[in-house]
Amino acid sequence: METVVKTFNELSAYELFEIIKARIEVFVVEQNCPYRELDDTDKVSTHVYFKENGSIAAYIRVIPPGVKFSEASLGRIFTALPYRGNGLGAQILAKGIETAEKMFGKRAIRIEAQKYAQGFYEKAGFIRDSDEFDEDGIIHIEMIRNI
Repeated sequence: METVVKTFNELSAYELFEIIKARIEVFVVEQNCPYRELDDTDKVSTHVYFKENGSIAAYIRVIPPGVKFSEASLGRIFTALPYRGNGLGAQILAKGIETAEKMFGKRAIRIEAQKYAQGFYEKAGFIRDSDEFDEDGIIHIEMIRNI
């Protein structure tokens, strides 16, 4: 499995297309959640993904401090359906944390997590830091990973 770490400007048109296609498959089609998948945050993020046989197996974007939150953040985290159940989600999350720490130093990282995934993020050191809120019809919470 190949690991790719690129800023928006380093991505080829083909890579960006594949990322967006995979994110839409997970977040719009699988979760039956019509929302604006493509946003301006992509332009300032670092895109990290695992690639297997030409397909994106898992993905995460690393967002600089001051863009979404005062802390660095991670978002659009997923493992593609054919690759689930093998720990790849935990691996891409760890790679996202590692990338954020390399870029911004060992600082707090904040995420908006779908409520059902709270336990998954807790295993990586995140703790719940908000009440539940509805985002695009899905219950979310903010979580933070402190140093």
